[in-house]
Amino acid sequence: MARDGFATRLYTGEANINIIGRRKLWFSIAAVLVLLSIGSFAINRFHLGIEFAGGTSFSIPAETGDRTLTQAEASEAVERAIKAVDPAAEIGAAQQVGLTGGDQRFTVRASALTAQQAEQAKAALVEDLGVPASEISDDQVSAAWGGQVTRQAMLGLVIFLVLVMVYLVVRFEWRMAVAAVSSLVLDLILTAGIYSFVGFEVTPSTVIGFLTILGYSLYDVVVVFDKVQENTRGITAGSTRTYTEATNLAVNQTLMRSINTSLVALLPVGGLLFIGAGLLGAGTLKDLGLVLFVGMGLGVICSILFAAPVLTVLKEREPRIKAHTARVLARRAAVRSGDVAPRPERTGRNANATDSDEEAPALASSAPRPGSRPTGKRNTNRGGRPGGAGPRPSGGNKRR
Repeated sequence: MARDGFATRLYTGEANINIIGRRKLWFSIAAVLVLLSIGSFAINRFHLGIEFAGGTSFSIPAETGDRTLTQAEASEAVERAIKAVDPAAEIGAAQQVGLTGGDQRFTVRASALTAQQAEQAKAALVEDLGVPASEISDDQVSAAWGGQVTRQAMLGLVIFLVLVMVYLVVRFEWRMAVAAVSSLVLDLILTAGIYSFVGFEVTPSTVIGFLTILGYSLYDVVVVFDKVQENTRGITAGSTRTYTEATNLAVNQTLMRSINTSLVALLPVGGLLFIGAGLLGAGTLKDLGLVLFVGMGLGVICSILFAAPVLTVLKEREPRIKAHTARVLARRAAVRSGDVAPRPERTGRNANATDSDEEAPALASSAPRPGSRPTGKRNTNRGGRPGGAGPRPSGGNKRR
């Protein structure tokens, strides 16, 4: 019989990839990435948007008379106007608002200017671009709004983590809750590190993106842990697999599902980032698209390569699981040395079946079918039954 290809075995959960056995490698990679992220926080910091750092925003139309400005021309014009009044001002890239027609405008954000400096820059733009002053707007934004949004977001994050911990402890156990939240924290740190390294501006859309990936990051972890719980239910009663091996089997069984769901989720987000923000120039989608794309992708990877390995580390410290693992390993050593006869191989056994799966058909075959007659021997001795007729005496006369 021809052997199934890797894709088929991956789809059926029989790929048997040793993910948990390489947990030291995954932990080392995670530690290096966390250190790089922290280094990026310290060196590059975050490029805070005008909503968080405060500043002045200029909005100019894309069409000026018979001339249509490009994104670069708008950015350069605003930069010239602002540098003329404040050479030390920091100026961000122009962002396009609106796709076509008269609604298309460019927004350029800069560091905070005084009211007089803003008026002088606005007058310079009118003279440079030939645009009526009424079509150019400038807004002063205070950093207080961004600070309030940050505090509310942090409060929402803390409440979310507490509720998630309570749910996971009630639904599974505290070790799974710790592993799931550890995976979530790793996902957030790495996503923030990539955001800091790329240098994208932190806007309210960025905060919304971070809060969105919280739920998606835990979604795949819950799916994997649900399968782990199913595979390890009653595992200490047998001696076939250790807890680590059963967890690795659960990860393999859910691996294809994780890949499929992540692809379905990442395709529209990738379209938002690469087509909407990259090709069509919708800069306002760039911040949200990057956070969602990176956070969702890392969330799936962390659920497979970090959450499940952390769970096995915590479970192996449990005395009951530790004793079970020692018993399984001792039996295997005895089989190899010939002291114990190996168990006969069961024909037609499913590679993904667990001990609990194999016990179910045996119990089902012993159960009577609905409507069938009892197979046990009928008790014909009615003598012991109170009020029964009892055996008739031999030779007795029949009552007439």
